[in-house]
Amino acid sequence: MKFRHALLALTFCSSYVSMAQLNFNTGSPELDSDLNSINVTAKVDLGVFKVDLSAEFGVPSKDIDAMFSLKLEPAEVYLVLEISKISGKPSSDVITCYKTNKSKGWGYIAKEMGIKPGSPEFHELKGNSKNKKAKGNSSKPANNGNGNNGNSKNKMH
Repeated sequence: MKFRHALLALTFCSSYVSMAQLNFNTGSPELDSDLNSINVTAKVDLGVFKVDLSAEFGVPSKDIDAMFSLKLEPAEVYLVLEISKISGKPSSDVITCYKTNKSKGWGYIAKEMGIKPGSPEFHELKGNSKNKKAKGNSSKPANNGNGNNGNSKNKMH
């Protein structure tokens, strides 16, 4: 009887997880999968995820909260910050592009921000997302090679 209950619970959990999968439309099934994993992990403790993003990208928590107030998924907030960092454009530009083009997907948004499919920047986005997925919510503040934690260009205006 315990086995049947365990099997039923496992079936329910796997059904729930598969229903929770989002299509970020990045143009890369692997990146979409990594973003879904980031989303699931983030939702376990959203407060820790927000603090982690703030430290990792050097963005004030009020800016992180402002992104969440736009009804972005946790992985989408992460994408805004990552695209901003890689492209060198302010996160406010990424959000403006998102608001205008969200139906076209994150691959289109990245492209509009200068991150072309197959480019070194796109590979960096994929690699960073894979690393974020692997680390879960625990990461150290980013050091962008310039002795600076974070990127001041990420600040929302």
